[in-house]
Amino acid sequence: MTRQHTVKAFEQELHLLDKRITQMGGLAEQQLGRAFEALERRDPKLAAEVVAGDALIDQLERDLQEQSIVMIAKRQPLADDLRHIMTVLKIAGDLERIGDLAKNMAKRALAISGENHPKPLMTGLKNMTELALRQLKDVLDAYSERQADKALAVWRADEQIDAMYNSLFRELLTYMMEDPRNIGLCTHLLFGAKNIERIGDHTTNIAENVHFLVHGQPVMDVRPKSDETSSTLITAEEP
Repeated sequence: MTRQHTVKAFEQELHLLDKRITQMGGLAEQQLGRAFEALERRDPKLAAEVVAGDALIDQLERDLQEQSIVMIAKRQPLADDLRHIMTVLKIAGDLERIGDLAKNMAKRALAISGENHPKPLMTGLKNMTELALRQLKDVLDAYSERQADKALAVWRADEQIDAMYNSLFRELLTYMMEDPRNIGLCTHLLFGAKNIERIGDHTTNIAENVHFLVHGQPVMDVRPKSDETSSTLITAEEP
């Protein structure tokens, strides 16, 4: 979908949008990885750094919004160019939310920094995090390469994160029922796992937007979704 523009400055502005999306995506990946590391290591200092680091992602989103508004007002883009700018705004919104969810996970690390974690639970959470990171990287690559098929592969794979979450959810409930002293710890881990599951949803949103950017039409299939926990426990996205 590469195009040459008669106005060279406009082309450079579009490239800058892509560059900032790449920067936001890289920071979101870093935040998620460090948030889990803080949780796994029970490291309050690292957790606090992740919480503070979310401000940079927020600022990048504001910069993208301001640049996009100026471009629309000044260039009055049509067709592919307008779709490009609108897609950037949507993807930036999802990356900002991913940053927020990583921050929330780091807050959980702060809350339980003095407690021991059952190893099987941390293994399940680690597997979820690694898959979420891989999916996020793949969808960002799909955006930069304008590869709709690669984006759809990420879109279809969201069920894997849901399945991991369902399994970990049941395991955490078992720990809580076996010993009420585990309730506090397991509740925090449950919210951490839910944050990762929601990151998978936002990654899926990005995949849909990449498909729309490339083809100019939405994904027509029904979104794959396998979260079975809603009827058992409703957990809202944290601010």
